Amino acid sequence: MSDNFSSTAAFLWSVADLLRGDFKQSQYGRIILPFTLLRRLECVLEDTKPSVLSMYETVKEKDEKAQDKLLTHSAKLSFYNTSKMDLNKLGETGVAQNLESYVQSFSPNAREIFEHFDFFNTIDKLEEADLLYKVAKRFATTDLHPEAVDNHNMGLVFEELIRRFAESSNETAGEHFTPRDIVRLTTSLVFCNDDDLLTQSGLVRSIYDPTAGTGGFLSSGMEYVHELNDKAALSAFGQELNPESYAICKADMLIKGQKVDNIKLGNTLSDDQLTTAKFDYMLSNPPFGVDWKKVQKKINDENKEKGFEGRFGAGLPRVSDGSLLFLMHLISKMRPVGGNSDTGSSLTNTGSRIGIILNGSPLFTGGAGSGESEIRRYVLENDLLEAIIALPTDMFYNTGISTYVWILSNNKPAQRKGKVQLINASKERAKKGGRGRSGGGEVEGNDENVFYQAMRKSLGSKRKELTEKSIETIVKTYGQFIENDFSKIFDYQDFGYRRITVERPLKLAFDVTKDKFELYCQDYIEKAQKKNPDVTIELSQPAGYSTLQSLTGKQKIYSRTDLFKRFAEDKSEKLSAAEQKNICKFFGEQDENAETCIFESGKNKGQPEPNPDLRDNENVPLKELVTDYFKREVLPHVPDAWIDESKTDEKDGEIGIVGYELPFNRQFYVYQPPRALEAIDADLDTVSTDIMKLLQEVHS
Repeated sequence: MSDNFSSTAAFLWSVADLLRGDFKQSQYGRIILPFTLLRRLECVLEDTKPSVLSMYETVKEKDEKAQDKLLTHSAKLSFYNTSKMDLNKLGETGVAQNLESYVQSFSPNAREIFEHFDFFNTIDKLEEADLLYKVAKRFATTDLHPEAVDNHNMGLVFEELIRRFAESSNETAGEHFTPRDIVRLTTSLVFCNDDDLLTQSGLVRSIYDPTAGTGGFLSSGMEYVHELNDKAALSAFGQELNPESYAICKADMLIKGQKVDNIKLGNTLSDDQLTTAKFDYMLSNPPFGVDWKKVQKKINDENKEKGFEGRFGAGLPRVSDGSLLFLMHLISKMRPVGGNSDTGSSLTNTGSRIGIILNGSPLFTGGAGSGESEIRRYVLENDLLEAIIALPTDMFYNTGISTYVWILSNNKPAQRKGKVQLINASKERAKKGGRGRSGGGEVEGNDENVFYQAMRKSLGSKRKELTEKSIETIVKTYGQFIENDFSKIFDYQDFGYRRITVERPLKLAFDVTKDKFELYCQDYIEKAQKKNPDVTIELSQPAGYSTLQSLTGKQKIYSRTDLFKRFAEDKSEKLSAAEQKNICKFFGEQDENAETCIFESGKNKGQPEPNPDLRDNENVPLKELVTDYFKREVLPHVPDAWIDESKTDEKDGEIGIVGYELPFNRQFYVYQPPRALEAIDADLDTVSTDIMKLLQEVHS
């Protein structure tokens, strides 16, 4: 049996030579992929085809559901075809009609794939270009029978064709196709701690991708397990929004012998089609920075109506970026630890593991109490986050931004309990080894001193790729749970803080100048005329007119209480609370020499009144007492400040609102001292000398 899948893929892709000129390069995959699928399916069905045709003659008068059940049984597969035709029997005339009839004769689950490929339109275009017969003949001569190419290698062939398709149409590839090196890294990280488990006989496990794209993560997961244990059964599940990507993914799963009904079409966030399912392994590369406004109502309703019984109980991020919604969706699909597995295995549930690729925004966007912070809080306080790996920039087809791989588990090993590992695989690093906290061995520095290499040819925005050695180094560092120059380990509480509100007293001094008094009166006139244009302004005056007029040009008053006593002495000028506030607005100024303003009534009567303009917030590390932090960091600078103790956290009732952020770059920041002034002066002297020489040449 041949393992040379790349040569098979290259031969199939060589059909592009026939298409060149009549079709754009970006269209090649839309022709080659469905024809490859068609040829593989007819080769797989070849042995049972006579039995299926015989059964079809017997059951063709029955209803569709009964037909499907009996024909599937006859085919001994999850799909079938009731046509006597194949690619070798299309004839030389009426090829398009014969081919359409042949495809229409597949079982509904296989036929749907061709419909989403828009295959019938492709047939028409090939016919118009007079290429249909030639293309069909080329595929008909390719032996894709399972005895020549088994399911595993056929999957690799199809993946190679998908990769070539993505490269040939890279202007949109990044939306539906994750680069192979990133897929390999993420898959290896998710599976690496389960290597011993995955080698057990009779193993049945499930893998899920809610943003399946063309199925790269699902294929890579199955490939990884196949390398460890070719007897293991890994059931693939997924959902995809884009119809063409869905068709490619479903075709890939069909080729690999998977149950294609497990792959769903639709929006995962608003229409989860695997609502009750739980999975062992989950991998996802959701779209970066895409808003969820179109499905906002459904998600808001689920959040309010179901809370933690639904997927989004922890909170909702801002509408402009739905990345964290996918993370919460995946967490909701985790299997609880313990109890019997529902996959048909006698093994007990060992929980679930997640690998998800996110941009930098979910690390820090949103302050304490925001949706993003509350989601991070839920993840960290429930001890779900194992590690975050920073990737280099320029790793994806459609963006050059910084990206991060998050690894989560609801069944952490003992040494990881309450810990989070950060691995910086984005930049150059020193050649050093490191030793794990529990003596878990060493990882030596990479000879190349970087985790990536520049690609010989850029693909869209992708200019860098991870080397095999770097992937091995990252996975080893993660697996051994070690600290070194590019790996750090933290308590989860290191990322938490309490946002306290710091108040300072309102101290008002009142200076009634002529200009301010005129502005005060003018403001009153404008407001009065706005309410009633016919009002006679001359017959009415603003509140406190007489007293303010008498104070105009006099010395400052440093007590609000004393000021309003002046008005109280004139019984005709009794002021309402709103009028007092307006007078403070026009004539009062914060002055540290003034008397502190005191609440005259209400629940805070007798207490100092805060100045909203001086209000500030402080983020107190979660591991530190608020009072200790306040005494050390605030009071030495503003001795009259106090903490607003009414601002408490909803969950624990303590002073200060709890927030979490993951400032990845800050943890790996290395201070670079500025150059010595002597060196800068020397450079300037050199440049000045060069300029003078050039000027002399111009003048000579």
